[in-house]
Amino acid sequence: MSKVEASQIHSSAWVAQTWISFVLATGVTGMGIWFLPVDVWVKAFMAMGLLFSVGSTFSLAKTVRDQHESESLRKRIDDARVSRMIAEHDPLKPAM
Repeated sequence: MSKVEASQIHSSAWVAQTWISFVLATGVTGMGIWFLPVDVWVKAFMAMGLLFSVGSTFSLAKTVRDQHESESLRKRIDDARVSRMIAEHDPLKPAM
């Protein structure tokens, strides 16, 4: 009665597309900040904001993934406990 969860493996095209879109998005945004007609300190402030946004996005994605994996593991443990209780239960055994 055990159910095996197959992990979904991404295709190489999907992985390439995600990396290309990430590099393109951060690169174009960085170029936009570089060529912005403002003082250097404003450019530095905007670049710092971009770096913090990218870093916090990675942290958020990792946290959501870890939380999902934790809930999945917890569910499998609960399912195993219920399966064991059902397997050990004998409906014909007299009550004490």
